Amino acid sequence: MSNDTLNGFSGPLAKAIEFVWREAELLDRKDYAQWSQLWSEDGVYVVPIDGEDDDFASRLNYVFDDARMRALRIERLTGGHSPSAVDAAKTVRTISRFSLVEAAGDLVEVNSAQVLYAYKRGVATPFIADLNHRIRFVDGQPRLERKVIRLINAEDALNALGFLL
Repeated sequence: MSNDTLNGFSGPLAKAIEFVWREAELLDRKDYAQWSQLWSEDGVYVVPIDGEDDDFASRLNYVFDDARMRALRIERLTGGHSPSAVDAAKTVRTISRFSLVEAAGDLVEVNSAQVLYAYKRGVATPFIADLNHRIRFVDGQPRLERKVIRLINAEDALNALGFLL
């Protein structure tokens, strides 16, 4: 299968799907060092509380991370000093229902759906979300400019997350 064709998808959408699946694999393996390499310097990782609003900078979010905050979050998850990181949940995620939002020049934006199960201390907890990835291809290499995770139950009380969504 060529790099431009993936399960019936082709072109920019196929490349974006491949990138999103690779990102999911890195997160499930907790390979946060490699995951951090997927990001552009000014990329933003967002988990909003309000599922409809796009003004993330002026709203309350569970997560609104730039490069510095992503690095600090990764340090907390891997440094061994946080109790939630030492006993972090194992995760398995499935991402599907891909749709192309935009493909212009070197920018590809794609929406998808994620079903993530986190297993910890004998309990499996589902986290269901709509995802948005904005990916820029720089010299043929994908870099994540923005990832938005809209949890379907974001307005409910959520337990502390000892992993990245």
